[in-house]
Amino acid sequence: MIQPVVRKYKNYNFEPVKNARKILWPFAIPYDGVTRLRNYLFDQSFFDSYSYDFPVIGIGNLSTGGTGKSPMTEYVVSLLKDTYCTATLSRGYGRDTKGYLEVTPDLQASDTGDEPLQFARKFRDVRVAVCEDRVVGISKLRDSLPQPELIVLDDVYQHRKVKPGLLILLTAFDDLFYNDFVLPAGNLRESRQGADRADCVVVTKCPQNLSIEKQQEIQKKISIYTDATVYFATINYGKPQSKTGVVRWDVFNKKQITVVTGIAKPKPFLKYLDKEYLSYTHLQFADHHNFSDDELKKLDEYPVILTTEKDFVRLNGKLNKAALFYIPITFNFHRNTEEFNRLILNFAQSNSVRE
Repeated sequence: MIQPVVRKYKNYNFEPVKNARKILWPFAIPYDGVTRLRNYLFDQSFFDSYSYDFPVIGIGNLSTGGTGKSPMTEYVVSLLKDTYCTATLSRGYGRDTKGYLEVTPDLQASDTGDEPLQFARKFRDVRVAVCEDRVVGISKLRDSLPQPELIVLDDVYQHRKVKPGLLILLTAFDDLFYNDFVLPAGNLRESRQGADRADCVVVTKCPQNLSIEKQQEIQKKISIYTDATVYFATINYGKPQSKTGVVRWDVFNKKQITVVTGIAKPKPFLKYLDKEYLSYTHLQFADHHNFSDDELKKLDEYPVILTTEKDFVRLNGKLNKAALFYIPITFNFHRNTEEFNRLILNFAQSNSVRE
């Protein structure tokens, strides 16, 4: 049964729920101990960790999701793909398949996971693959043609079997890792000390008007855990699109709009829609949700559906009557854009194995 969540999500108060989770702290202690021991064993080389003689860039976070890994991956890929034969490798979270799989635009999200399929459809000149074991995935990518000169790993921070040459840690402005706790008391997959492995930290989803003073305050707190350079970025939402291209906002005038989200943190997306004075009903699903036939049938009864780009990948082609639209997003830095770009480009160039 699909239960609507009435709009004005921005008025919801989740602090009581967040605070209530702190009573689970006793259960977080053994989880923290296990993850710390695992990291120690990797750091001391008791467990194998593979490095590579070509550029491998890792993107990830300490928390369970919602930091903007997909737009960050797209940003890095866009920066590199015209210079290097580039590939992306993900786990393929939420897919029904197992093992190594090369992702092509004609596949379904249930085969590949939504984000890899989004990459494959957006970057036709980039090789996209999924594999739970990143070591195996990297090996298979490099053993096939065209051989990628550079690989971008999506959501790889806790996959310690691979040691990227450049590791980018993301943390969301409204859920900074230094304010959080390990599971289940909080949302961290490992302790805050894990930030020390990062080569740079990007604070994502920042307000457009984030002051220099606030940036310095956050940077100071992050520096307790890592010496890595800290950058600040925001998510920019674009104009609505359908499968045929960009549409005007007035296409939604006097329409019954249903907003469908299956992402970890829909609040910023809904805030953006509120700023556009859009009247809608919100249907919220779990992150990476695979829609059942029954759910798709019910969704098809709504005349107009507006969703995220990631959800569009899972819904496109599966609705017969409902008009389906999505809002694309882009990644933009507050300042030091050129510095971040140079970091990526210089790493790629200095580690390239071209003759």
